[in-house]
Amino acid sequence: MEHSGTTAHLITALAAGAAGALLTLWLAGLAPDPSREGGEAAAVGTSPQAIGGMDSLADAVGRSAPAVVSIFASRLVHGQESKVSGLYLQPYAPPRPSSRETRETALGSGVILSADGLILTNRHVVKDADSIRVLLADGRRLEVAVLGLDSETDLAVLKARAAGLPAAPIGDPKALRVGDLTLAIGNPFGVGQTVTQGIVSATGRAELGITPIENFIQTDAAINPGNSGGALVNARGELVGINTAIYSESGAAGGIGFAIPSDLALKVARTIVEQGNIQRGWIGMSGRSVTPELAETFGLRAPRGVLVSSTLKDSPAEQAGLRPGDVVTRVGDREVATIQELLDAIAGSGPNQPLSLEVWRGSQRLQTNAVTAERPAQAQ
Repeated sequence: MEHSGTTAHLITALAAGAAGALLTLWLAGLAPDPSREGGEAAAVGTSPQAIGGMDSLADAVGRSAPAVVSIFASRLVHGQESKVSGLYLQPYAPPRPSSRETRETALGSGVILSADGLILTNRHVVKDADSIRVLLADGRRLEVAVLGLDSETDLAVLKARAAGLPAAPIGDPKALRVGDLTLAIGNPFGVGQTVTQGIVSATGRAELGITPIENFIQTDAAINPGNSGGALVNARGELVGINTAIYSESGAAGGIGFAIPSDLALKVARTIVEQGNIQRGWIGMSGRSVTPELAETFGLRAPRGVLVSSTLKDSPAEQAGLRPGDVVTRVGDREVATIQELLDAIAGSGPNQPLSLEVWRGSQRLQTNAVTAERPAQAQ
């Protein structure tokens, strides 16, 4: 197959419970502009077969694929020269000093949310770009501007001057079950729009270290460089996620991909459109989800809640009297079983809001109150 240009990936090694695995955040590419950007969607990975009474997912693809775009985001790089080898830039190769200015182009995907040109993608696809254009599934090219970025979820909202664009039908990610069919649609490696098939491998994946706010759908649909920001859809062709990252030892799809649920992504997008930025609540504590092992070690009643590790000086958490060793089990009327549920409850309240917290200190149950502050970027 003739490749239409080159791509690059950024690999971040993290200890997240997968021995020897690398968490690969696909920053689609920093490379010369692909010369062939289009092409009809190609289905990859399986031959037609009867699955739950279906012998084809063409109808689902037909509903969703027109709303998936390819994104080309370029930036000017000063004073260094990237080392290129074969298809990929080498992300850890030291830059060679250069007085030249070079223009680099990142390749990613995006999803059209509205007929008037709102497009959702990953922040890492368009971050620092000074020129962004999109290629529609029908071959049209559009210039777009960035409406807003959210580092906490790795999402970005773009706006094209257009009308009558095909918007993605929206599904309910909360209705997903492990084993449900999924389709990943994007532009991997710049070959053109491509569809891969898989299933929901897990839901609610968190504490992976991909983004500060995590609640990922895990899928084995093949996700590769260039898929970042593209669509994860269900068997009805409805958007249920935004493809964001994979685990990989080799830098290629390995059957473990992660997508941001569409309800979270749309909430972020609406806030960016309406307010221009996102303000989240914060109380200044760090903690860990209570596992069965932690519950046994600390003599806790059940493996639920969040064990407080530390509080920042003069933070709302410290002012509320939280101490290391406390276990937070409820925020307002919402039970919290994990650190991600606690962070979501606090962040979702917004800044300057009173929160009641249920806390276990040893065998004693306490109630305390905190007033949230605005969450700093990349804070827990």
